Formats: sequence, C-alpha cells, structure tokens
Amino acid sequence: MDDPSKQSEADLGFETRSIHSGLGFREETGAAIPPAFLSSTFEFGNPGGFDYTRSGNPNFRNLQATLASLEGANHSTVFGSGVAAITAVVSTLKSGDLVLAEENIYGCTFRLFDQVFAKFGVSIEYYDFTRAENLERLGERQPALVWIESPTNPLLKVIDIAAVAEATHAAGSCLLVDNTFASSYLQRPLELGADLSLLSTTKYSNGHSDCLGGAVCSNDEAWQEKMLFAQKALGLNPSPFDTWLIARGAKTQALRMERHCSNALALANYLEAESGAALVRYPYLESHPQYQLARRQMRGGSGIVIADFGLSLEKTAQFLAELKLFMRAESLGGVESLSCHPASMTHASVPKPVREAVGITDSLVRFSVGIETVEDLVDDVRSALVRVR
Repeated sequence: MDDPSKQSEADLGFETRSIHSGLGFREETGAAIPPAFLSSTFEFGNPGGFDYTRSGNPNFRNLQATLASLEGANHSTVFGSGVAAITAVVSTLKSGDLVLAEENIYGCTFRLFDQVFAKFGVSIEYYDFTRAENLERLGERQPALVWIESPTNPLLKVIDIAAVAEATHAAGSCLLVDNTFASSYLQRPLELGADLSLLSTTKYSNGHSDCLGGAVCSNDEAWQEKMLFAQKALGLNPSPFDTWLIARGAKTQALRMERHCSNALALANYLEAESGAALVRYPYLESHPQYQLARRQMRGGSGIVIADFGLSLEKTAQFLAELKLFMRAESLGGVESLSCHPASMTHASVPKPVREAVGITDSLVRFSVGIETVEDLVDDVRSALVRVR
C-alpha cells in the first residue's frame, strides 16, 4: 500500500481538495481558515510579491489554487463576476477575429458580443452544436475561438465537449466551455479537451447568493498570462472579501451539489409525470435528447430544471407570482430555490425572434432548485399551478 504521506493533491478526492487546498498565508497564526486580506496596497518588497490588490491579493491566490484543483487545471484566474471573466477572455481577441458559439448562450454573453465587442471588429456566428454537421463548420470558418456552454442557459442542451474540442483543435482554434451550470463538481471540461473552463463563481462555487465572482481555468501558461493581464489592466479583479466568501462556499460544494441534483431530479420527475407541462427538460431525465451524453459527461444532472407550461405570458407571470418558495429572481446555484422567466429576465437582451428561434418562449420557466426539503418544493409548484389553472 502506498504511503499516505506521499499522496499528491491530485490523488485526493474532490471533497478533500475542496477543504484542504488554497490555505496559504496563515502560517504565522496557525488559523484554520486564512483571513480576508482587505488591504488595498502592500509594502514594497514583501515575500509574497504583492503591491496593489488590483494586481493580486492573498485571497485571490488562495481561491485560484482551490478552483484550479477542483477543475483539474494547472492555472486559474479569478475575476469580479462571471461577466468579468467573459470580458477577460474576449478582450484577448482582435479586430477581424471570428467566434463560433453555441446558439443558446447566456443572455449577457450575447449582449457583450452584440453590443460591445462588435464595435471593435470581433464577429460571432451561432450554431446548434448538438448537430454533428455543424462541427464541420469549424474547419470551414477557422474561428479564433469556439464558445459553448454545457448544459446551456436556459434550455439545458448538453453539448459533446470532447467532440467539439476535437473539431476545434483540428481547425487550429481554442475551445472555451462555460461550466457554470454544471459546476466543477459535476463536470471538468479541461479533461474533456477544452482549452478554457469558465465559471461564474457567484453560482454553485459559492452557493450562498451573497457575492459575485468569476474564474477562468486552463492548463496553458500563455492563457494564464493573458488572464492575469486582463485582471490587472482592465480592472476586472474581484474584492478580497468576495474571494474569501467563495473559498468558504467551495468547501461544501460537493454536499450541496448532491442535494441540488437529487432535488432537481425529483422536481423534474413530478413536472413530467403530473404537471401537464408541454415541455420539461433536465439532463438526467431519460426523455432529455442528450440523456446518454449527460450521463457520460456529468456525474449528476445539476440543479436547473426548465418547463414550458403552455400558458400565456400573463398566466406564466401569475404562476411565478404564486410560488412561495421559488423566489422570482435572477441568478441560480444558491442554497435557496429561485424561479426565472428567461424571456423577460436573463435573456431579455436577446431579440425576441432570436430567442424564440432557439426555443426560449414567453411560457418558459427556469427553476434553480435549492437544497430545501424536496416535498415542500414540489408542493409549492403544484399549489401554484392549481391556483393559476
């Protein structure tokens, strides 16, 4: 039997690494948890090489070490939000560059490309990457970057990351996977061939709806240098306290994700069997179009369920207002359950014809299923439907 004292960190389980990585800068006191370093500036010549928090902070380094470990990455850079992380990556492109993206992406990602970076000459084309024939477009178009989410927001399409990575690299390009909906616990894009794994750490990494953050993880030194430059030069850095909170939340990510998954599957089963919904999607439902891929690529279905009840816009709004435990709110991934109307909230910036073309109807509802007692959550949805109907 191997000597346990010689185990490398990579040999340890996810839960162990969640708790025992990223614990630097506590040696002087022996504190079990490193403190929040709230200083904006540091004395010149200090051993850590810190100078100004915009260009680095002990809490940044601790969280970066934790996230890199959990994503199976050599490098991680933290940012002030998920959108800041997106901005950092897209800022590396130049005028004339082309991005090929999955047609169902986060509304704020769409807005950044459409209303900000288009002005600087970066163009983007959207494809359905669940269709194998669209992978052939990568070789034809030779983009500078390929951008996908899996599962997607909000339609929960599951993309074959390994297949897209192979086609991307054959085209001489780089693949970014937004891993926010899956979480580091359920999916590790870099191990499937992606070049970059992006997280809104606001969501499942932190899990408590009390701070903002983002991260980009990679195995490439050049990408890491680009991300650190963007963090400093563009002012995309997070706050030390927010990174401290996210590091705290990451310690319970595995436990939370297991409960999110079990609760979400139970709600999805109820919705599909009893609610009369016209459409229910959850990656671990056997009716999901990419069910087998989800089972192969993810260790659980995560905590998001979508349903289209076939109601009018007015009735859909009434249904959301009737929910008691699913607060209507932006965001997802917290311990509390939330409900969302994508067409008027997360994807309101996407033109209606574009939204509807990919399936985001006015009657679509997104549930971020929390870790409450699952029977209470099902009863809440059931009661709200009864009152609306």
